[in-house]
Amino acid sequence: MLHIPFVKYHGAGNDFIMVDDRAGLWESKMSEAWIALACHRRFGIGADGLILLQPGRDGADFFMRYYNSDGRTSTFCGNGGRCIVAFAAALGVHQGKCRFLGTDGWHEGEVLHNGLVRISMTDVNELVVVDDKALTLHTGSPHYVSFQDDVTPIDVFKEGRAIRNSPRFITEGINVNFVQQTGPGEITVRTYERGVEDETYAGGTGVVAAAIGSSYHSPVEVSSWIIHAFGGDLKVDFQRTGPNEFKKVTLTGPAVAVFQGEIPSP
Repeated sequence: MLHIPFVKYHGAGNDFIMVDDRAGLWESKMSEAWIALACHRRFGIGADGLILLQPGRDGADFFMRYYNSDGRTSTFCGNGGRCIVAFAAALGVHQGKCRFLGTDGWHEGEVLHNGLVRISMTDVNELVVVDDKALTLHTGSPHYVSFQDDVTPIDVFKEGRAIRNSPRFITEGINVNFVQQTGPGEITVRTYERGVEDETYAGGTGVVAAAIGSSYHSPVEVSSWIIHAFGGDLKVDFQRTGPNEFKKVTLTGPAVAVFQGEIPSP
C-alpha cells in the first residue's frame, strides 16, 4: 500500500493537510470520501481542508488546489494560501517570495522576516448591500458579512447555517461572517464556513471580506485592519479606488507547521 506524505499547517487556527503533488502522483488517488476521512477530526488527521501543491504554469512557481473538509474542491482559501506559501518555501520551491496560481487567478506570496506570511488577494469590484446590517462580496470565495454589536453570544453554527442554506444561497453556498468593530481599524470576526459546515477558528477570505465590508460600512476611511479571530490575529490592507472597488488587497498572518507524517492512500 502506498503512503502519502503530508505536513499539517495552520494559519491562525485554520488548519490544513498539505501534500506535495508536484510529481502528479496523488490527486488521481484521492476520492472525495478519502479526503473527507483524512480531514475528519476523530477518524483522520483532522483539518479544515486539504491542499495540493502542484506544478505551476505560465511562469507560476506552483498551483494551489484546495479541497474543503467535505472532500469537495472549492474556491480560493486565504489562510490556506498563506500556508502553502510557507510549505513551498520549506520545500525549496521559492526563497521567500513567489507567484502562484489558485482557482481565482494569480497571487503573490512572501515569507516575512518575523515569520508571518503575506499574500495578495483578488481585487473586489462589487459589493451587494443586503440591508443596513449586512452585505455580500466575493474575495476569492463568496461571503456574507453581518455587522453585530457583540459577536460573543451569537450561535454561529445555527445562524450561519441558516443563512448559508437560505433559498438565496443554497445552490452555491456562502460563507457567513459575523463582525463586531472593536476600535478604529479593528474588528472581531466569527465565521461559518461552507464545506466545513461549522464555525472555523479563522477564515482568510472571510476576514478580508469582513475588513472590506467594515471599510465600506464605516463613515471614516480605513484601509488597514487588524482582525481578531478565535485562532489569532490577522491583518488586511487594501486601497479603495471607488465606492465599491478595492485593489492591492493583502492578507498577513501566521502560517505554522504543526506536524508531519504519512497516511495510507485509498
